[in-house]
Amino acid sequence: MEQNKNIDWALGAFSALKSGMAKAIVGHEELIEALSLALVSGQHVLLEGVPGVAKTLAVRTLGRLMSLEFSRIQFTPDLLPSDLVGTQIYNPQTGQFSVHTGPVFANLVLADEINRAPAKVQSALLESMEEKQVTLGGATHALPKPFMVLATQNPIEQEGTYPLPEAQLDRFMFKILVGYPSRDEELAVLRLKKEADPEIYPVLTGEDIAALRELAATVHVDPKIEEYIVDLVRTTRNPGAIDPELAETVRWGAGPRAVVFFLRAARARALMQGRSFVLPADVQAVAPWILRHRILLSYEALADGMTPDQAVARIVAGVPAP
Repeated sequence: MEQNKNIDWALGAFSALKSGMAKAIVGHEELIEALSLALVSGQHVLLEGVPGVAKTLAVRTLGRLMSLEFSRIQFTPDLLPSDLVGTQIYNPQTGQFSVHTGPVFANLVLADEINRAPAKVQSALLESMEEKQVTLGGATHALPKPFMVLATQNPIEQEGTYPLPEAQLDRFMFKILVGYPSRDEELAVLRLKKEADPEIYPVLTGEDIAALRELAATVHVDPKIEEYIVDLVRTTRNPGAIDPELAETVRWGAGPRAVVFFLRAARARALMQGRSFVLPADVQAVAPWILRHRILLSYEALADGMTPDQAVARIVAGVPAP
């Protein structure tokens, strides 16, 4: 009975979050679901799309829906690592250095157009994303809890962009492709902008998010589901075992971190669906988001117009579900 009450409460929290996002965002159901799952999983998200498709708006709206500290970092070619994490400033009156923390010291950090900055600045986020801490002047400073980085980037074909290194890509649980809205959705955007900006109030506190994460951790995962997750990830490294055509298509597969992300995301999705157990459908639903930036295709496959999502779809179709 207590578990049912907790699940009902979680459903209400997800519904409030979705309703709040819908006040400012038209369509983009996949984006809203992914952001909600990442929030409950306590992981980071990378959003990719051309300018003007509501990537930044979605993240800013999510920040306004939570009673947490929110900061935005606009990545530019002249940005320095100290602009992110902070620096030490010398005080001549006291003869001592004082630490001035940067915008990364927030619960929800929007890294806007992350691939507009060079690699040394992108790498400055690595420690904060993985270790939840920052080193300044030889001292380690813990970041606030919860801590989540939501980064946006333009497609690498755009001018003035720097591809993210693989080590940083691997730290994002999800990579979400944000496309153009449909005709009806674009009409709805036009009509929404004719009205006053919607009133958006916080619907979740830090305690609520912590409770959701604890509840998601109790969602049951059958050993067969665990084996299914491992088989999916391992098949990305040897796809020829299920599809000979993929043997020369995928140059690099997903690492062990993907297994952990699958488990957390599947549990969060089961909770969002009102269940206390994970189904294969939960794993399959998040597979493209988790794997698309962890699979490296061969030059020949790219020349033939193949996409990582197509490779992921064939892998998911080829691995038997329990």
